[in-house]
Amino acid sequence: MGIKNILLWRITPGIALALAIAIGWFASHEVPMGRFFATVVPLMKGVLPPTIVGHGRMSGTPPVPDDLMPKPRPKNEMFMTLPAGTGKNKKKAKFPQNGLGMCCRATAYDDVLVYRTVLWYLLLGGRHIDGAHLYLNHNAIGKAIKEAIRRGIDRSEIFVTTKIAPSHYGYEKTMATVQNFLSEDELGLDYIDLVLMHAPSFPLSTACGREGKDAATCRKETWLALSALREQGVIRNAGVSNFGINHLREFENVGAPIANNQIEYNPFVPEYITETFKYCDKHNIAITAYFPLGGDIANKDKAMRNEILGRLSEKYDRSVSQVMLRWAIQKGCAVIPGTGNPKHMQENLDVYGFKLKEEDMKTISELKHGVSGFTHMDYRTAA
Repeated sequence: MGIKNILLWRITPGIALALAIAIGWFASHEVPMGRFFATVVPLMKGVLPPTIVGHGRMSGTPPVPDDLMPKPRPKNEMFMTLPAGTGKNKKKAKFPQNGLGMCCRATAYDDVLVYRTVLWYLLLGGRHIDGAHLYLNHNAIGKAIKEAIRRGIDRSEIFVTTKIAPSHYGYEKTMATVQNFLSEDELGLDYIDLVLMHAPSFPLSTACGREGKDAATCRKETWLALSALREQGVIRNAGVSNFGINHLREFENVGAPIANNQIEYNPFVPEYITETFKYCDKHNIAITAYFPLGGDIANKDKAMRNEILGRLSEKYDRSVSQVMLRWAIQKGCAVIPGTGNPKHMQENLDVYGFKLKEEDMKTISELKHGVSGFTHMDYRTAA
């Protein structure tokens, strides 16, 4: 039997079987896409994922000393304002422009390291935590918040954002899912400061979709559910993530005002993202910038090597990362850089300690016109 036949009749069926088993395993989880990312991201870093080997076996964030107490919040801390509500939620909410992203790195999927990361951040003076249903780390985040409260931080100071996955869109599903976020199995909080719709859609079946409703109808139902939860005081504000202008317009005069749109934003984003930023600014929708340091690892490495940013780093005696974060904050964004390293957390929080001159802001804003090779997600065409 030739090699081609061996591959065809012996190896190929084995690969097909392995793929079928893997797909079935991912699909068996309540949040299939969450299990997929929690497995694949660590594997891409050469680390065995907690979804397979269990939590607490990954190295990374150091333990938090038992006697470490909260440090003061950053000097000159800056905030963004969200819309005032009604019913139990009549005050406008403010949230720090500098937050901690709990996504998209291997350590964000290990509950032991997630707990340490969030507790370190809160004790170092940070107060804005960004999570999501899709990240599968709610429980560890909630436990860290409770420990921070036990050590003297008031819950009212901590701004917690999470997101509902597209697989759980639909009115009834959203109502039940967000209520479950408050349970001890998840965040274990009395309320959530901000809940976002994670994306316009993903190629996954949903309870809403199985009822024969199209993606736009499912989004609208989800938004109306979040609006109702806001009226009840279960959540303080509602927003979206990865929404293009076409999706944002679907919610005009529907339910609660859109408080926030979380999108990729950094000096290298393409024009369509800049246009989304302008639309949100015009319509009083706060922007939270994920990937504020350039994007994924490849994009970030390019940004860190940029000569112009390097010169500005020397000029201000700050790291390139700090220059980029400060640029986004001065543009009017909240930023949520992700790290499990306490030293990097402190460095990120220190960006309130300097200000970029207007001519340097302009120089950074024009960087995208002279660079290439950066990749970005594009949700404009999502159904």
